[in-house]
Amino acid sequence: MKPTAKRSIELLAPARDASIAIAAIDHGADAVYMGATQWGARAQAGNSVADVARVCDYAHQFGARIYVTVNTLVYDDELRDVERLIGQLWHAGADALIVQDMGLLRLDLPPIALHASTQCDLRTPAKARFLQDMGFSQLVMARELTLQEIKAIRQAVNVPLEAFCHGALCVCYSGRCQASQALKQRSANRGECAQMCRLSYDLEDENEKKILSAKHLLSLRDMNRSDILKPMIDAGVSSFKIEGRLKDVGYVKNVVAYYRQALDRIIAQQPGELRRASSGTSSYTFTPSLAKSFNRSFTHYFLDERYPKAPMASFDTPKSMGEYLGKVKSVRGKNLVIDTRQPIANGDGLSYMGGDGNFTGIRVNLAEGNRVTLRTPVDIAVGTKVYRTFDKAMNDLLAGPSASRTIALDATLRRVSGGLALTLADERGNRVTHTMPLDDAQEAQSPQGSRQRDTIAKLGNTIYRLEHAEVLDDLFIPASLLTQLRRDTIALLDRANTIAYQRPRRRAEQAQATYPTDALTSADNVANHLAEQLYREHGVEHIEPALEVGGTAHAVMHTRYCLRRELGACLKGPRASALPRRLYLRYGTTRLQVQCHCDTCEMTLHLT
Repeated sequence: MKPTAKRSIELLAPARDASIAIAAIDHGADAVYMGATQWGARAQAGNSVADVARVCDYAHQFGARIYVTVNTLVYDDELRDVERLIGQLWHAGADALIVQDMGLLRLDLPPIALHASTQCDLRTPAKARFLQDMGFSQLVMARELTLQEIKAIRQAVNVPLEAFCHGALCVCYSGRCQASQALKQRSANRGECAQMCRLSYDLEDENEKKILSAKHLLSLRDMNRSDILKPMIDAGVSSFKIEGRLKDVGYVKNVVAYYRQALDRIIAQQPGELRRASSGTSSYTFTPSLAKSFNRSFTHYFLDERYPKAPMASFDTPKSMGEYLGKVKSVRGKNLVIDTRQPIANGDGLSYMGGDGNFTGIRVNLAEGNRVTLRTPVDIAVGTKVYRTFDKAMNDLLAGPSASRTIALDATLRRVSGGLALTLADERGNRVTHTMPLDDAQEAQSPQGSRQRDTIAKLGNTIYRLEHAEVLDDLFIPASLLTQLRRDTIALLDRANTIAYQRPRRRAEQAQATYPTDALTSADNVANHLAEQLYREHGVEHIEPALEVGGTAHAVMHTRYCLRRELGACLKGPRASALPRRLYLRYGTTRLQVQCHCDTCEMTLHLT
């Protein structure tokens, strides 16, 4: 019986720029996604093609991959420019493109692999099968899916499934939010989201009577699935994606390191079934902690159950809640005593919810145990919860070199006719041998093994570390000669890896594939004639253009999150009457009607 191939598990990290991408690789990422010059869903996170090439060269040493986001809508007059950019990215070494706009599949592209962006709104097995049949090599599923829904998709396709495991949450199904475009003329599908969901709103009834004032009713907590990675793997997830292409380098280092260690523990428990998607081992100068990086407090979102009872929103603030320290024990002017055993440092940033309902930040000037002196007096009540939103000690560690990643290798030193041969074999599967003349071979007067191993192990300016060496204990070899042999063989090993590295290729499109429905609305984001052509070739008859090119906004937000359920007044629950049946959100002069769709347990927001 042929042995079953091990399943590859990938940790996918975000990067705003090349330096953060390299840091993500060093801290354990198997792959990195980053933007190019344009057409990435984060307009502020663009990178030159030269920077992409530099990151690819670095990542490929470890077998790590670089995915470039070309996942915005593309207008007709931009198609040829996008085509040229993709050609440049292919020559730069990019491993795959993350794509939303189906029109790109009708361009003259190199054979680069395509991944379906989360903007494609992948929620059903039928949609997943269609995207696979269109030639996508990896499918990014909607954040809202449950484990059971992921399992159903896994059964429908055979390409890897990618799911978010950490980071900020959009309240809308990705790709279907039109609020920013409709209200601010800034298209979220063009990388210019105005973050309407992070604003504060008043909740009103149909007569404009306020029910709640100035609450962040659409602002979700941050996703954190670090404790349920194993069930996600069992459900069919192979790629674990961290959100955050606008986050700073400290955030990326800390979160990547945390998930690297968590996934490694799971892989070690199933060595016959799972394997890591890249090579190398990362060592850290810090202890990763998710609570110490930006977070609005955490949620599993819908992964555990379709109708979760745990809170998902962060009504009081869209800002980072940070790490909970404890409650105020006493206060006198600038001096606080906090009931905590965690160390507090000079320069830490603390936050608390004030009596006015605002989340307030304060800076520690001097810390002695759990006693802190602030820069200015503060009006804070005893018993108030205090959070650390800036950890000075952690920040200092992450500001400098905080990880190194190395490839393990074994060395064999042998005598050959007329000289020496050094063979290096590494964990990536590469094996090379280099020979060097040894004119004056001399028998050693004392054992030489330790000295030879030390010389071979001097790999500090490379990505390698020596695991095991077989040497010539009875032969004297000048250190300078062995050093040169080591350097030449390492260079040969590097070249061998470059030659051996293979990028994935685009899968073939299946001409007979049929789209799951025969009609598309503006929320399906058809923004150019090539996308329309593709959908018509695959069975779609009625196509409304995207809002950005003249379509109509039927609902400015479409979400699985339900405001009534979050407030404990589900229309199907015992407390339905706790809120009026008709609800509205107000921001300035903008008024949005809340519509709850109980048949699907979803919510839409509409302009009034």
